[in-house]
Amino acid sequence: MSVDLTDEAFEKHREAGDILAQVREETADRVDVGVSHLEIAEYAEDRIRELGGEPAFPVNISIDEEAAHATPAPDDDSTFGEEMINLDIGVHVDGWLADTAVTVDLSGHTELAEAPAEALDAALDVVEPGVHTGEIGAEIEAVIDGYGYNPVVNLSGHGLGHWKQHTDPNIPNRAVETGVELEAGDVVAIEPFATDGGGKVTEGADEEIFALEQEASVRNRDARQALEQIVEEFKTLPFARRWIDTRRAEMALRRLTRQNVVHGYPVLKEDDGCLVSQKEHTIIVTEDGCEVTTRSP
Repeated sequence: MSVDLTDEAFEKHREAGDILAQVREETADRVDVGVSHLEIAEYAEDRIRELGGEPAFPVNISIDEEAAHATPAPDDDSTFGEEMINLDIGVHVDGWLADTAVTVDLSGHTELAEAPAEALDAALDVVEPGVHTGEIGAEIEAVIDGYGYNPVVNLSGHGLGHWKQHTDPNIPNRAVETGVELEAGDVVAIEPFATDGGGKVTEGADEEIFALEQEASVRNRDARQALEQIVEEFKTLPFARRWIDTRRAEMALRRLTRQNVVHGYPVLKEDDGCLVSQKEHTIIVTEDGCEVTTRSP
């Protein structure tokens, strides 16, 4: 089946990708020892808006053993040390998304930082209509294994939908027999993770990122005000506690979580003492390969 890749939806995916490529490079250049996590997150999110997009989710700043879902609290005073830092950033234009990530290594583990980047290049080389997602995972796994590290096997790439950050298909980070064949017009994020740990992340206790689960009647004033903002501004996309405008955002989100109106995203982590690196691009599958929307010019 022929797909019109000049359709308005694809053009908005591309616009989001162009903004995101610029913001990723500018933000990564600002990361250094002593710089504030909150300053970096707010810089990236504000820059996205300046360039005509909106954040598709809060900027994830994952340190050392952290792999995903870490973003600064409103009063976060953390600064970067000699650490491995993953920046995962998303942009949407009218709900059409782009998603990208890069490792900024201040820890001196150069090869671990290189492994997912090379794995991503290998994955992109095999993408075309009809390629099985398990084959993409096999390419990722082979490269990371070749560096002497493990892929994080319980994290995966994913499709990107309209106002939806994670949709089918899943793109595994290892060889698997289950999966699907990609089709022209698929918009997917491929994101290898490499680690010197065992290769499986678990949930930590911290939650600063949330998303709408369902709309419901809410009696508490602050919770109701927060819900109105969530539905209007973020819809089904993830948001940060620091984005909520109510006076008692923490209490409001706690109430909404108890009522199953929103759900939180716990920080995902490897074992203490381990490191995780990451690289991610968003692509549109074309008739003869793929178009990377988040690659710098």
